[in-house]
Amino acid sequence: MSYVDGFVIAVPTAKKDAYLDMARAVAPVFRKHGATSVVECWGEDVPQGELTSFPLAVKATPDEGVVFSWIVWPDKATRDKGNAKAIAELEEAGGMMPDDTPFDTRRMIMGGFDMVVDQ
Repeated sequence: MSYVDGFVIAVPTAKKDAYLDMARAVAPVFRKHGATSVVECWGEDVPQGELTSFPLAVKATPDEGVVFSWIVWPDKATRDKGNAKAIAELEEAGGMMPDDTPFDTRRMIMGGFDMVVDQ
């Protein structure tokens, strides 16, 4: 079954367009190296929790939106090889993240997951 890299990020609302430009630029590179899908979602109905929530997890401030994104790969082996190639290509081209990254990378949550249900 497929393998998924998942991300949750707080992005300043004022930098939404810059974030989307960056996301659109890097997505084809991951696809070129084996990803079957690259998805970026801007939070629309993301309630602030008291104990846990997406905004709490990334320490989002009132002027930030929460981004939920994922990259789907055929399997972990393809992900490991393709991810390394994509990152190397992006770094060679000047870096995956621009110098003025439109979000605080220290508050990004990410992880790799085996897909166990896909209906």
